[in-house]
Amino acid sequence: MLPRPVRSTWNHLRYIPLLSALTWSRWQGFAMRSRALGSAVGWVLRWFPIARRRFEREITHVFPDMPKVERARLSRAMGRRMGQTLFEIYHCAEFQSRQEAFTVSGPGMAALEAARAAGKGALIVSGHFGQWEAVRAVLKARGMETGAVYRPQTNPHYQRRLLAGIEAGGKPILETGRIGTTALVRHLRAGGFMAILLDEKYAEGVRLPFLGRPALTSLSAAQLALKYDLLMVPAYGIRSDDGDHFNVVFEDPIPHGDPVAMTQAFNDSLSARILADPDQWYWLLRRWQGA
Repeated sequence: MLPRPVRSTWNHLRYIPLLSALTWSRWQGFAMRSRALGSAVGWVLRWFPIARRRFEREITHVFPDMPKVERARLSRAMGRRMGQTLFEIYHCAEFQSRQEAFTVSGPGMAALEAARAAGKGALIVSGHFGQWEAVRAVLKARGMETGAVYRPQTNPHYQRRLLAGIEAGGKPILETGRIGTTALVRHLRAGGFMAILLDEKYAEGVRLPFLGRPALTSLSAAQLALKYDLLMVPAYGIRSDDGDHFNVVFEDPIPHGDPVAMTQAFNDSLSARILADPDQWYWLLRRWQGA
């Protein structure tokens, strides 16, 4: 454990590049600022050795025969999109006001509207794919404000901005862990909607195929859906080629059954999205570690 002064200094140093990029572009329009941060993150993915090596390791799990030049192109594209996503989360109130940027499709929206009309809660499941906050944006605009579960950041500067951004997208915002789980159940039983990203490694999870390889996966969303008779709807905010518009797709609710089968259905759904648009997924999650 580093001494507190050293840790504080290190956190400040890690935050300077992001703060510089956000400050440099603050007088530009929203789309231009988003692209500026996207370009900065794309540059980091290209030239920062630690990030580049992690990306190379993860991408070869799924695409072992992809040519090196294509992997390099994909890493830069992923970096640009993730930089834009980060900017939009940090400025989520402004992002949510841009409703003209969102188109909505898929049968899951009607199912969620029916659940809300009946006073029932629902679980919206997604991953670090496209712009996941676009899902909550269109739900909130339709009177279905949706909370979220998040993992706190260790750097207090990132944490402060991240939490403020996702709170602007909809409440309640709950930390992972026992206290968060208790509040989550209370919210769902009261008819609330919650969004959960299910593509992170979960050390206590079960080994389920994800993109063709075993990955430690949480069953919590499926278990909650079964225990409290809730819809479990996969949804994705797919970023368009211009980077500024989103097709928000709400898939059919996953049928109730065995929680492992339900979770595998989500893994298969997200895997299909990633294979169709691999540059829209955040490949630095260490998804297969420990499995």
